[in-house]
Amino acid sequence: MAAAVLLRRIPAARAPAAAALIGARSISDSTAPLTIETSVPFTSHIVDPPSRDVTTTPAELLTFFRDMSVMRRMEIAADSLYKAKLIRGFCHLYDGQEAVAVGMEAAITRKDSIITAYRDHCTYLARGGDLVSAFAELMGRQAGCSRGKGGSMHFYKKDANFYGGHGIVGAQVPLGCGLAFAQKYRKEETATFALYGDGAANQGQLFEALNISALWKLPAILVCENNHYGMGTAEWRAAKSPAYYKRGDYVPGLKVDGMDVLAVKQACKFAKEHAIANGPIVLEMDTYRYHGHSMSDPGSTYRTRDEISGVRQERDPIERVRKLILGHDLATPAELKDMEKEIRKEVDDAIAKAKESSMPDTSELFTNVYVKGFGVESFGADRKELRATLP
Repeated sequence: MAAAVLLRRIPAARAPAAAALIGARSISDSTAPLTIETSVPFTSHIVDPPSRDVTTTPAELLTFFRDMSVMRRMEIAADSLYKAKLIRGFCHLYDGQEAVAVGMEAAITRKDSIITAYRDHCTYLARGGDLVSAFAELMGRQAGCSRGKGGSMHFYKKDANFYGGHGIVGAQVPLGCGLAFAQKYRKEETATFALYGDGAANQGQLFEALNISALWKLPAILVCENNHYGMGTAEWRAAKSPAYYKRGDYVPGLKVDGMDVLAVKQACKFAKEHAIANGPIVLEMDTYRYHGHSMSDPGSTYRTRDEISGVRQERDPIERVRKLILGHDLATPAELKDMEKEIRKEVDDAIAKAKESSMPDTSELFTNVYVKGFGVESFGADRKELRATLP
């Protein structure tokens, strides 16, 4: 096809920079569609599932590959920064689950809202966030997306309707349903995707929010990212019914291969259309995290290393797209390797730039608490003690 011919005209040896490589590929954005079948069928609950045939383009597949590779590299780098004590506190990594963030973004617009839990770095990138502000936030620097005050668990991008990561298990779901209420009230014809894990799926507040959303037919999509372990507890040890897509009872549900970016895209497009017209729907994304629950969890005490490596070999979302690209002759193995090398450099450069940003001033402890703000008063013999005063 035309895109394949154009792409193959770019020898890897003459692609010295990622911008040149990606730029050339974006120019060759063919309008000729590709139709690819999802890896496994969708499983549905009281709703007819969408078609397994997903329409994509050569450019979109290459974008999927690049975006997921950037996310993977960012999370691997975050692991190293945490171990070097440049990232402190809690840190939950997303490697393995990239297809959920990327596929979801491909199906919706920035007018739609997303809210998630604390495993939020890659969702921030998918919403248009940049690497420098991501690493700066992880390291608590002023240039961070939350001004260095949120850290790993509290990324935020209001201009893209990304309402952040949340540290209270399951608490983001009622907030997401509130966002959906606002969308319906304003007649915006948009939807909210509220993400949570299988560990949060048993929270009572989730069912309360789902009930009122169904009663008022709110455009809310509840997305259970089922990576099969709530911290160190296997789903079958915590849930009598781990078929999370059926948990809505009177609310339709869909089980999706969350390691297949095209399946995620198809499901999210279907879910958005359904939610705007009919009210809430539950999506269960069958996915997997390679790291432990957080950086304090080695991730190998409650599951075997063979299990982890087996998922990597058989279901890895990036390798799946790589095979599609190579199988449709959209790029050569060398071109994809060059892209990955440039991504590593891009991530390293972003870390270096993020490190140049200073830490927030201590007065920032008192901002963003009340709408009108705090007054700040210095006291003590050396005037270095601070306390807040209400205006």
